[in-house]
Amino acid sequence: MREEEKKRTSQKTSLQRLFRKRWVFPAIYLVSAALILTAVLWFTNNNEVAEDDLKYGENQPGTATGDEPTVPVNQGAGNFKMPVIDEDAIQVFREFYDAEASAEKQEAALVVYNNIYSPNKGIDIVAKNGEAFEVVASLAGTVTRAEKDPLHGNVVEIEHSDGVVTMYQSLADLKVAKGDVVEQGEVLGNAGENQFDQEAGIHVHFEIRNNGVAVNPLEHFGQSVTSLEKSAEDKEAATKEEDEQPAKDEEPKEEEKPEDNKKPADEEGTPADDEESDEEENASSTDASIGMAKA
Repeated sequence: MREEEKKRTSQKTSLQRLFRKRWVFPAIYLVSAALILTAVLWFTNNNEVAEDDLKYGENQPGTATGDEPTVPVNQGAGNFKMPVIDEDAIQVFREFYDAEASAEKQEAALVVYNNIYSPNKGIDIVAKNGEAFEVVASLAGTVTRAEKDPLHGNVVEIEHSDGVVTMYQSLADLKVAKGDVVEQGEVLGNAGENQFDQEAGIHVHFEIRNNGVAVNPLEHFGQSVTSLEKSAEDKEAATKEEDEQPAKDEEPKEEEKPEDNKKPADEEGTPADDEESDEEENASSTDASIGMAKA
C-alpha cells in the first residue's frame, strides 16, 4: 500500500512540475488551435466538392449520370409534322398563298370574308369524311396563347425556338393552357368551324411563322427548325443579290471623244471661210466699178 501511495504522489508531483513550466500552456493552446483549424479546412473542402458535383451535374437527377432521363435543351428539336394523328384521313382544303405561284393557284388560296379577299397565310386541313378530328402539336414547344377568338375560333400558339411559332385556329375546344409545355403529337383540341372561313367547314387552320413572317407549311413538313431558319437566310441573301444585280449589269457610259467634238466645228468652219471670201470678192468688184464711174 505504501508503495502505491508513493507512486501516486510521485506522479502528481511530476505533473505539477510539468504544469509549472512556462511553455506547457502555450504549447497546449497551439496544438488545440491546429486541430480546430484542420477540422475547419476539412469541412470546407468537403462542401466545395459537393457544390461542384451539383454544378457540373455529377450524380444529379435528370442528367446523364443521374437516375432520371435527361430533358432536351431545345424544345423545338425535331422535324415539323402534319398537325393530325392520321395523315391518310385528311386533306388540304386550301393551300398557302404564294406570291410566286400561278394566277390559278393564287386565286384558290384566297379567303373571302365580308366580300373581302385575303391571302391565306397557312393551310386549311379537313377530314376526307367531313367530320371532326383531333389536332396535335406539329412540334414540341411552349404554349404562348390558348384562347377563344370570336372570328377564328379557339386559337393556340406554340413557341419552339427563337422567333419560330406554330399557330392552330378554328379549334372547337382547348386541351391546353398558356404556359403548358407540350410534346410533339400532343392533342391540342378538335377541329371545328369559325366565322372567318365558313367555306372550309370543319377544319383547322395551321400556320408556321418565322420572326413573324408566315411561310408555306407544306414546304417544311419533315424539316427541322434549323432548316427553316437557314432557308430564311438564303432567301434574304438571294433578295440582296437581286437588288445589287442591276447596278452591276449597268454598262459605264462612254465618254465623248474630243476629236468627235472638233470635227463638226471644222466642217462648219469651211463654209464660213467660203462666205468670207465671197464677201471680199464682192467688195473689191464694187470698189472697181465705183472707180471706173469716177473716171
